[in-house]
Amino acid sequence: MAKQILIKPLITEKTTRLADKRNTYVFVVNRDSNKIEIKNAIEKLYNVGVDNVNTAVMPGKPKSRNTKTTVVRGMKASYKKAFVTLTPGERIDIFGEE
Repeated sequence: MAKQILIKPLITEKTTRLADKRNTYVFVVNRDSNKIEIKNAIEKLYNVGVDNVNTAVMPGKPKSRNTKTTVVRGMKASYKKAFVTLTPGERIDIFGEE
């Protein structure tokens, strides 16, 4: 079975600004995927040319919440994100048709 490389696009104020100014889009990707696999998946899924791919592994963070009787402690999972820069003139419409 083939692994799923792209999990979801990361849409925040900062990533929207990156897309507008530098033509760079951010995706949450599989931890085992490499830059070449990410580039091929983006080109195949969105039919655009990819100029550059940078990756970063975001570490998990400890989280806690209070219940009536105790404090429940746990960890937020770590994930890998890819910064994909497209060739000039290309664009990805993440929100769909408006």
